[in-house]
Amino acid sequence: MKRPPTLPRPATLLPLVLAGALAACSSLPSGPSGTAGGSATIVRTAHGMPHITAPDLETLAFGVAYAQAQDNVCQTADHLLTVRGERSLFFGEKGTGILGVRTLPNPVIDAFVAAHMDDAALTRLWAASSAAGQAQARGYVAGYNRFLQDHAGKLPAACNGQPWVRPMALTDYYRATEAIQVQAGAGALADAILGAAPPKAEAAPARTGAAPAAPDAARLAEQVAGAQAYLREAGLFESPLGSNAWAFGKDTTANGRGMLLGNPHFPWVGPSRFYQMHLTVPGQFDVMGASIGLAALVQIGFNRDVAWSHTVSTGKRFTLHELALVPGQPTRYLLDGQPRDMVAKAVRYRVKGEDGQVSEKTHTVWNTHYGPVLAIPRAGLNWTAERAYALQDANAGGLRSTETYLGFARARSVDDLRQALGNLGTPWVNTIAADRHGQAFYADMSVVPDVDAAQLQRCAPSRAAAAVLPAAGLVVLDGSRSDCNWKKDPASPVPGLTPPARLAAVKRTDWVHNSNDSFFYTHPAVSWPAISPLVGDDVLRRPRTRSGLIEIPEMIGKGKVTLTGIQAQLFENRNLMARLVLPDLLEGCKALANPAADLREGCAALQAFASGGYRNDASARGAHLFREFWRTASTLPGVYRVPYDKARPVDTPSGLRLADAATAAKVWDALAGAVKKVRDAGFAPDAELGAVQRAVFSDAAIPVHGGDEIEGTLNNIGDRARPGISPRGLRIDYGTSYVQTVTFDERGPVAQALLTYGQSTNPASPHQTDQLRLYAAKQWPTLPFHPEDVARERVGEPLVLKR
Repeated sequence: MKRPPTLPRPATLLPLVLAGALAACSSLPSGPSGTAGGSATIVRTAHGMPHITAPDLETLAFGVAYAQAQDNVCQTADHLLTVRGERSLFFGEKGTGILGVRTLPNPVIDAFVAAHMDDAALTRLWAASSAAGQAQARGYVAGYNRFLQDHAGKLPAACNGQPWVRPMALTDYYRATEAIQVQAGAGALADAILGAAPPKAEAAPARTGAAPAAPDAARLAEQVAGAQAYLREAGLFESPLGSNAWAFGKDTTANGRGMLLGNPHFPWVGPSRFYQMHLTVPGQFDVMGASIGLAALVQIGFNRDVAWSHTVSTGKRFTLHELALVPGQPTRYLLDGQPRDMVAKAVRYRVKGEDGQVSEKTHTVWNTHYGPVLAIPRAGLNWTAERAYALQDANAGGLRSTETYLGFARARSVDDLRQALGNLGTPWVNTIAADRHGQAFYADMSVVPDVDAAQLQRCAPSRAAAAVLPAAGLVVLDGSRSDCNWKKDPASPVPGLTPPARLAAVKRTDWVHNSNDSFFYTHPAVSWPAISPLVGDDVLRRPRTRSGLIEIPEMIGKGKVTLTGIQAQLFENRNLMARLVLPDLLEGCKALANPAADLREGCAALQAFASGGYRNDASARGAHLFREFWRTASTLPGVYRVPYDKARPVDTPSGLRLADAATAAKVWDALAGAVKKVRDAGFAPDAELGAVQRAVFSDAAIPVHGGDEIEGTLNNIGDRARPGISPRGLRIDYGTSYVQTVTFDERGPVAQALLTYGQSTNPASPHQTDQLRLYAAKQWPTLPFHPEDVARERVGEPLVLKR
């Protein structure tokens, strides 16, 4: 396989990905650059599902971009504004935007984009990438621009006539791709990168030659807690975003073929919303499913022979490197005893003031050969006179996903999927799949720096920095030694990344699953070889993983698995943590002497929730109160009667330690506080969940069922941006999104699926909430895949777009 030429490393794009970009050429015809021939045909079926057919990938991408703009042009235009670094110019400094999956102030986004994105470097990188990737980029840009041209002055109200709606350039597409790639690394840490500045000379302590004093236990605990808090905000520790995926093999299914549940839990607003589509290049592939971002290939879905889904994996996408600074020179660091200079980059962005005047602002970022310097004061990772910390992001500049998803689209079995994963083109996800032959497959063959357990120990940083790995999952290596950098195994298709042979993968004929814990909990019978801790470990952290390991065997125990059985299991909405802790709480309620009114109300409402079976259905009474109670109670130290036991990960932790007076007092305070919070928001503690829980993007009275991450409800939904009940209720902004169940018959795939929030972000579109209503009613539409089914269910006339 030909590799791209070695390129000079821009300060903000990491060397790994420039060296590792694949130059493999797709076998798909794409036409001459920018002049692909033929037409893209868009046929719509129920709920706005586009079925797009084209003779080549470039024309297909042209059609995909046009279809997506029909439904979400304002969302795309807003996202382009983000990746251009122009949010402050048009929306001012006080506004916010979404970078990846994180909401940040406009100036932070703009300065980060100016610092990280290097158009010249990105253009060279794309020029060295696959022919298929380049064709997709050209086609997508042309399709979006064609839509703007065709609908000038007729866009939705949110963006019609706005000066920030402009045609897309190829560099915009490159930037948008990069933003998705680094949303689990540099993008999530944008504020930490911008917050790094050399210490002032007068504040630098005198150097005595002795090592700095190690922090005491209290200070270390404070730093660990600070690291957890910051990384939680950044979505890198205990993130509520995630997924469930189950694959069943021929030993457990009623039809003897594979079956799949794909249940990603992703944002309901912003550029990481899924979009459903059916894509066909005759003679090449025929694939259906959904994607996020400006993608012209299906990322989660199925073809005639294979169905797959993704879950966010536990693999690490970056490392920090603790730099030893040259005494008296805080912008110089030592590598193998030799000094190196950091490189300062002054980035500029424009700001529109409240008076309408535009000014330019400047911010300086600092870079090393590893990547940008950052600072996380709450974690004790500060830039001092002695130390600094640099970020190395394994996903920066990664352009391999097009080839991966082309491989998925053409796959005839899960073995083909495994082969397609071999180029390390999935940036931060596990893959779970099933095929028509009755095979079930799990793999975490994602982008992970090649650092093993021995290297972690050998290259440990200072005591304070080392403490954040076990406590918060933040990997910090000794950056003063070149032998502590990532390994470069010749077996890896990308130097510096862990090769596929040392990642996790298994094929079975019964079942596999993942709910965002590591590969270790794929199936109880799997024995795993030694795999780097940067891929995952044997600690079960997610209540949803416990739920899966309980509910899957229960479902199989009732008989052979069917699609309707899988659907019913997911939407049964069991609240695992309520089942485990409420019996103790309700027993405690009975023992309370003269409880205050808040506690009496709380106990009665939670008794109603328990009597309803601890289920987060729309009709459940008291479910919202349990959530508000558990938001606080679950964080209390020592709250469980039976603490976590690694030998019993599914059964523990459980119960409430009410026999301890101090713990019990805090638990009762949490319940009283939850009742007050619910009352203050204007809701009764025993209200039905459906009267409280609604989508954030619509005021339509559509009840939303499901439970929060902390509750262990498989049908996971939540309110990440503004957690907690308010006068508007619980406003859901992430969770169950594109949810699919797929099996196979003699014709091909049999699929039922929902896009819970609908295809369109336009309030005037019937497809903004039509599938939300289906979700509320627990109805699963059957997807028309075969040409005769599409023709029969067609809505309106086909749209033929000639280039």
